[in-house]
Amino acid sequence: MIPAHMDSPARAGSLEHAIGTTESGAPRHAAGTAESGSPEHAAGTTGSGALECAIGAIPLVDHHVHGALDGDLSRRRFEELITESDRPVPAWMTQFDSQLGFAVLRHCAPVLGLDPHPDPETYLARRAELGAAEANRRLLAAAGVDHFLLETGYGGEEILGPAPMAALAGRPVEEVVRLESVAEGVAAEGTDASGFAARFEAALWERTRAARGLKSVAAYRYGLDFDPAPPAPAEVVAAAGRWLRESERTGTVRVDDPVLLRHLIWAGVERGLPLQFHIGYGDPDIDLSRSDPLLLRGLIELAEPRGLPLILLHCYPYHRNAGYLAQAYPHVHFDVGLAVNHTGARSVAVVAESLELAPFAKILFSSDAWGPAELHHLGALLWRRAMTRVLGGFVADGEWSEPQAVRVATMIGARNARRVYGLGETG
Repeated sequence: MIPAHMDSPARAGSLEHAIGTTESGAPRHAAGTAESGSPEHAAGTTGSGALECAIGAIPLVDHHVHGALDGDLSRRRFEELITESDRPVPAWMTQFDSQLGFAVLRHCAPVLGLDPHPDPETYLARRAELGAAEANRRLLAAAGVDHFLLETGYGGEEILGPAPMAALAGRPVEEVVRLESVAEGVAAEGTDASGFAARFEAALWERTRAARGLKSVAAYRYGLDFDPAPPAPAEVVAAAGRWLRESERTGTVRVDDPVLLRHLIWAGVERGLPLQFHIGYGDPDIDLSRSDPLLLRGLIELAEPRGLPLILLHCYPYHRNAGYLAQAYPHVHFDVGLAVNHTGARSVAVVAESLELAPFAKILFSSDAWGPAELHHLGALLWRRAMTRVLGGFVADGEWSEPQAVRVATMIGARNARRVYGLGETG
């Protein structure tokens, strides 16, 4: 269920009026439709109150997410966590003056008991008054996510792992394992070049006994323009030797050799779990020009006979390219997670573009939230709002029926992920 989420004040007949929340984040529903000629109608935000309520009630599966931070946050730290920049926030600006910052103040404030659009100081003071645990609890509950697939490879010591996240959210949380983290763990524990491949394979199977999926961040570590074929064993030994010597010299264990990255990916394919790839937008550690999913076409085709689901994550600004790949190849799926949060009021356009080419059975929902539970909440809320506006416009134009709109939203929000990851029916 979702809290009130339109950008204009609520009024009788608007979608805001059709569904909203109490201050605690609990949903409330009432019937209503957008008025003919209203700004909502002109923007494609129409749809019956029944459609709004149906999309709001989908028990979402967030198929790629990270843990929430369980500690209190200073203003400086909070602002660092609502941007993908890894640089200090300049003294002459604030990250609250961004699409994501405005979305926090508009949509998260009511969940914490404030009116929409407070100033940042008021919002953060209320957050501190409640404490991180209570703020997280409210925000996660208001998101209406029924099942989380938690990727634990980044900043794992700072954020909640699967068990504490499940306790906080009160919903199932299962793990997605990052391939590069497993390899780095093997190196940290000690191995030689000739033994690396066997040690990695054993560690991967052990780490993924209960996992639902795997992930690669090759886009960050090298780029997606690597040779798609599996490397020969001798190549792996030589590359492992170079990497281990460099790690010993620098004291930093970070796998970025393209031969080793190919080996990890193909070992992941052999493991047989759905395999996620970071695509596109991210922090400045990534070369965005080398993270276009079209660069993965060779790998996609080589892996196709295995029938293994390959999932392209986030994808902005290459989400249309990802949609083409999802249309062309039966084992390719994608989402626009991360971009939905960071585009805020413009996220409707991103979600609309994600629906252009791909069959709807190939699109998934994710938030890619990491850290403040505001990101977990907004990932769900902004996606629901965007789907309501876009699909409601299709219905208003007579292109779709309302039952079709509800069915597609439910597929993308939950059913596709349950099929891809073998999660079974709604818990």
